[in-house]
Amino acid sequence: MSLFATKPIDKIIAEASEQGEHTLKRSLGATALTMLGVGAIIGTGIFVLTGQAAAKHAGPAVVLSMILAGVVSALAALCYSEFASSVPIAGSAYAYGYATLGEFIAWTIGWDLILEYAFGAATVAVGWSGYVVRLLNSLGITFPINFSAAPGTQFVNLSPEAVNQLSRVTVDGQPFSIPAGWNTLNASLEGAMAQAGLSGLPTETSYFNLPAFLIAIAVTALLVKGIKESANFNSAIVIVKIAVVVLFIVAGIGYVNMANFTPFIPQEQAPGVFGYSGILTGAAVIFFAYVGFDAVSTAAQEAKNPQRDMPRGIIGSLLICTVLYVLVAAVMVGLVSYTQLNVPAPIGVAIDSALQKAQGTPFGAIFNAFPMIINVGAVLGLSSTMVVMVMGQPRVFYSMGKDGLLPAWAAKVHPKYRTPHITTIITGTIVAVMAGLVNVSILGQLVSIGTLFAFVIVSTGVLVLRYTNPNLHRPFRVPFSPFIPVAAAAASAYLMNGLPLDTWLRLIVWMSLGLVVYFAYSYMHSNLAGGISNTSDNYASADADPVTSKAPISPMIAILTAVALTIYQFAFTDKSDFERLIDTSIRLFVWVSMGVLIYYLMYQNRSREAMAEARNPQTARTGLMLSGLNLLVWIGVTYWFFLHFAELHNK
Repeated sequence: MSLFATKPIDKIIAEASEQGEHTLKRSLGATALTMLGVGAIIGTGIFVLTGQAAAKHAGPAVVLSMILAGVVSALAALCYSEFASSVPIAGSAYAYGYATLGEFIAWTIGWDLILEYAFGAATVAVGWSGYVVRLLNSLGITFPINFSAAPGTQFVNLSPEAVNQLSRVTVDGQPFSIPAGWNTLNASLEGAMAQAGLSGLPTETSYFNLPAFLIAIAVTALLVKGIKESANFNSAIVIVKIAVVVLFIVAGIGYVNMANFTPFIPQEQAPGVFGYSGILTGAAVIFFAYVGFDAVSTAAQEAKNPQRDMPRGIIGSLLICTVLYVLVAAVMVGLVSYTQLNVPAPIGVAIDSALQKAQGTPFGAIFNAFPMIINVGAVLGLSSTMVVMVMGQPRVFYSMGKDGLLPAWAAKVHPKYRTPHITTIITGTIVAVMAGLVNVSILGQLVSIGTLFAFVIVSTGVLVLRYTNPNLHRPFRVPFSPFIPVAAAAASAYLMNGLPLDTWLRLIVWMSLGLVVYFAYSYMHSNLAGGISNTSDNYASADADPVTSKAPISPMIAILTAVALTIYQFAFTDKSDFERLIDTSIRLFVWVSMGVLIYYLMYQNRSREAMAEARNPQTARTGLMLSGLNLLVWIGVTYWFFLHFAELHNK
């Protein structure tokens, strides 16, 4: 069935070796690739999402969330490294999926990666906005509060007198610490204000996040200019960013209050809200911060020696950043109560707390400069993260355009700069609009679930490729296969399950929309649509060997493990029978659907030629009708869920 036609590896490698003005420019070495990874990883996770994960999910145990997310990332990074060295082409998980699991699943991955890169860049832009507003305030410049956050975000203006009153309030046994001026009005601040008897303070509501919009436009312009210029900018900023992070760790550790770690794991208030389930959810939420090594793989076609340098860039950047992440998380929750960290700039809040503690000491004057240093470092650091995020998405579109799954303009390269300029501009525009309008917590969770879903597919794909193309040259091989890939898929699925159900529904609706687009356009316009004879002689290669029934069971073990984990995590909770049914069945829908596809690909006697037969217009019409119906059903389910959200969550 042509729906599952795979793109032969030799064809992919031939495309990666093409030269000329219509191809991407190879200019990145191992150091530049590692810097790209560090530039993407050290950003929103440290400067934004760490605080939110601590305040809303894990408490001080966010340190464990960081470690858990790092371990899962390391497992997935090994799988990415094998793919990136064996299939060195732009497109990341999309290209890998096309080579192993077939066109239909490749499209699914490509559509999913939009959540990872475009939405990820928007999340970073929102965090950048929070820090740039703080930086301007420290310079005596008041940015219009109505244009500094997503629409509907409320702010309250705290005078020095109000801050002094709040400092007498204790939250979880610790004095409430907050700077004067405009602050986001969240539940923690509202509770402290009620305790302090503060009311009638000036408030404002934001209409649009203008700084986030503007930085997205600026980054887009830089990326259109060229990959080398973007990489050089990123490398310079990464050095500054690492210095700022290390400075925060070294300076802040002396003012850590060990009382802030008690209780280390706060008592569970609801599933995913503190307790052990909160550690899992916290890891899932901040997992987005680790997508940097994934973004490195999108630049494979611009690497000088991808077979050697891609694994180094992927694994090296992850190791550096995981250590720094754990240390920063520990210092942050040690400086200030986790309840105060649900803000766009949590490290800034932690530094303000350290500054207050240092007043009157010999270090007070030194610490006075820290807020400025941290804010400058965060602004620069998040800028480089955005560069890598916005860089990744157009290169996925570029690969999809070359394969015919998107219109031909998606694969156009600028004749002078040799960058995918059209898709870069489109991506940047989408990022700018989302950054200006959408709340950071929603964006972050969508990015996390999209990333984890891609990790499950890539980890499974490594096992499939070992079977479908055993003779492929693999400069890097995942050690202890199939155990590592199975563990990577299962661990990613476990973290996915930790995300809220509304995030799962958004993912399913998004993927359902992608199916409509596929059958409406991509299915009939694919380069494989005419069968093997209409493409290239390269298709009649070793990749076309018959697929026998002697397939390994390990890919199915990975999916069955995800199913078992879902049942274990949700089918035996203390919720009502109806709530358990909803929690379990929606997640199982994703895993069972994926299991059916894997079974069909691995355990049916078919040849690659049969899979790449000419497309049938009736299949396109039927697929469009069924995918449209599927989309309407899931839109209805999502509407019902949000209509009964309070009831299902006992609110």
